[in-house]
Amino acid sequence: MRRFFWLTLLSCVVIIILAVVNLLIGTVRIPVADVCSILTGMGSQSEIWTNIILSSRLPQVLTAFVAGAGLSVSGLQMQTVFRNPLAGPSVLGISNGSALGVAFVVLLSGKLGGVALSRLGYLGDVAISVAAIIGALAVLMLIVWISQRVKGNVTLLIIGVMLGYMANAIIGVLKFLAPEEDVKAFVVWGLGSFSRVSGDQMVLFVVLMCILLPLSFLLVKPMNLMLLGDRYAANLGINVRRTRMYIIVCSGVLVAIVTAYCGPIMFIGLAVPHLARALFRTSDHRLLMPATALCGAALALVCNFIARMPGFEGALPVNSVTALVGAPVIASVLFRRRQSAE
Repeated sequence: MRRFFWLTLLSCVVIIILAVVNLLIGTVRIPVADVCSILTGMGSQSEIWTNIILSSRLPQVLTAFVAGAGLSVSGLQMQTVFRNPLAGPSVLGISNGSALGVAFVVLLSGKLGGVALSRLGYLGDVAISVAAIIGALAVLMLIVWISQRVKGNVTLLIIGVMLGYMANAIIGVLKFLAPEEDVKAFVVWGLGSFSRVSGDQMVLFVVLMCILLPLSFLLVKPMNLMLLGDRYAANLGINVRRTRMYIIVCSGVLVAIVTAYCGPIMFIGLAVPHLARALFRTSDHRLLMPATALCGAALALVCNFIARMPGFEGALPVNSVTALVGAPVIASVLFRRRQSAE
């Protein structure tokens, strides 16, 4: 327990440092004193600096924090319910369903409406977010319906993967039929970004995630029991099928919200639960859930900082950074854990 306390405290300190670094460093250099003045409401000598902090960097920090935590918790839930270390937030095709919803709106808007959605600015961004949520929730409802009729986790996992392949196939057809400009807009959305959420959208996104993440912690006890196996959990009074449905719904809604606002962010949900298990050395979800959320938030802030480091024009896609940053870290952690076990 003492190890958990000190590691949690260290994680919080690291997150604060990363948040400050994200606020201070970028293509435009802003003095520390001015950043503090802007954040405390005292204003700054430059209106441009104020807009950069309040309209760009601060929303990115908050978005990366809650998105990283949400995807990581979702990945932990999926790995627990399927007892599969390769399970992630996109394992049941929910991310693909979100992408399919966006594809219908983006790739068909120019062909049917005569005006490409990518040219509509804020209205287009809202339409994309709504389409992503509808697509993800449609697949999620289908998965929930299937989970009530399928007993084995492996069968449900395979069906989810097949749904993802079907969604990708439909997206491929839509890309083939769509104008080049719409295809480019869809590809850019698919690369993922923490920078497209701002203003009222950012506030709504953060509020939704701050509600959903604490609710996911209510499933800690049944998740611990499910680690023991379905038969043992059932003997302890757990309705396995209903609990599995609750966990899938919780994980799916987290993925749907994050994907709607940030695009499909890869790797974080798959890798961070392994990183948290290795660092905190526990399988108890009472400790592992908050540890995973903190590690996910920290990794997302690291990726956001690298994506918009000085020297890059604009910001790199987050998916171009997550795997490059996270894969070596996770590989080294797992390798060291295997060596210590031997």
